[in-house]
Amino acid sequence: EVHAAIHAHRQASGDDPIPVVADRIAAGAKLLCFDELQVRDIADAAIVSRLFTHLFDAGTVVVATSNRPPADLYKDGLNRALFLPFIDLIEARMDVIALNGPVDYRLDRLGGAATWYVPNGPAATKALSDAFFRLTDFPVEDRVRVPSETIPVPGGRTLFVPKSVKGVAVFSFSRLCRAALGAADYLAVARRFHTVIAVGIPVMGPENRNEAARFVTLIDELYEHKVKLLAAADADPAGLYLAGDGAFEFERTVSRLIEMQSADYLAMGHGG
Repeated sequence: EVHAAIHAHRQASGDDPIPVVADRIAAGAKLLCFDELQVRDIADAAIVSRLFTHLFDAGTVVVATSNRPPADLYKDGLNRALFLPFIDLIEARMDVIALNGPVDYRLDRLGGAATWYVPNGPAATKALSDAFFRLTDFPVEDRVRVPSETIPVPGGRTLFVPKSVKGVAVFSFSRLCRAALGAADYLAVARRFHTVIAVGIPVMGPENRNEAARFVTLIDELYEHKVKLLAAADADPAGLYLAGDGAFEFERTVSRLIEMQSADYLAMGHGG
């Protein structure tokens, strides 16, 4: 909405739209809430910094939620130094409250349902789809309009996330492990999302050693950051990669996948 208002004002008059849009927002709201505040690019960074400054100066009370503390907003983003004054502004003008306690209650919405489904197919797809909508509160009737997201990756690259709502991401195995991704990509995913839903995980053989190696790295990052994994696969973890380069090392991944299904792991807060 802010982007649209800025664009409309710029088209109409050509002058600086931020003060005008901020004044309009402040006139209509004494309390303004931003849910899932995130900064994806330098354009967003510039807009949100100036917008918040004007709102504060106008006396508007601003409440925001985010999956990241202020210091991690736009982390590893291009020209991030230009964004640092906004972080200082947040820490100076807002009360920052960390809600990342030791227990994660979001998975209670799954009602004790499984997190690993075998085999891939309609039943697994439906179970994971139901879990996605329960976790995100996204309207089921709007399933064709589930938003995507592009997240920054350390080193200046970006990664496309096909479905992203309220800290829950959906990926196919092909997108995560057949594409030329690496540890930096998986780290970005693990930092950004508290839950990852992965579909289409196959049984891998010697010819899939590259995919298996990427899968190991992916699970390492998810595990270290206490990300919840919901998955559809053609086998239980122990049957995913029985022979090929790194098969012995894959046993640690199997152990982690099993632990990631446990009640103790699922109760942990996201982070690490």
